[in-house]
Amino acid sequence: MKVENAVYPNKQQMMGFFEAGPDGAIYMVNLLKFKEKAVYEDGRETDLTGREAYDLYSEGVKALIQTFGGEITFSGQVERLSLGEVEELWDLIAIARYPSRAAMMEMMQSPTMAEIGQHRAAGLAGQLNIETTDIDFGGE
Repeated sequence: MKVENAVYPNKQQMMGFFEAGPDGAIYMVNLLKFKEKAVYEDGRETDLTGREAYDLYSEGVKALIQTFGGEITFSGQVERLSLGEVEELWDLIAIARYPSRAAMMEMMQSPTMAEIGQHRAAGLAGQLNIETTDIDFGGE
């Protein structure tokens, strides 16, 4: 199994966002890896770490997700790998719920996302995003 972090989706992945998608809510599992030092695309000088730059993005995106009917359902620091094998662990995991794939795409194309996205790009070395849906295990 090949694992490759990225900051932006490739063309095929981007096209998938525009497909109708499943009915109802989706949950995006985000496995995040930070740069040691933030690097802004506009070349500005900064003393921020990658994590600190991403935290600026995170604060903005939490409010933005709510505007589009979603929420951050979980976030946590990765402590260790307890099963399997990867070359390098991610730093943080976050799970966001969106009412639909269309709502997520609308949010991603908003002016606010364009504004706060600079901090995401400055702080991330890469990430994996995994789109999931809820299933009923027959429990309560």
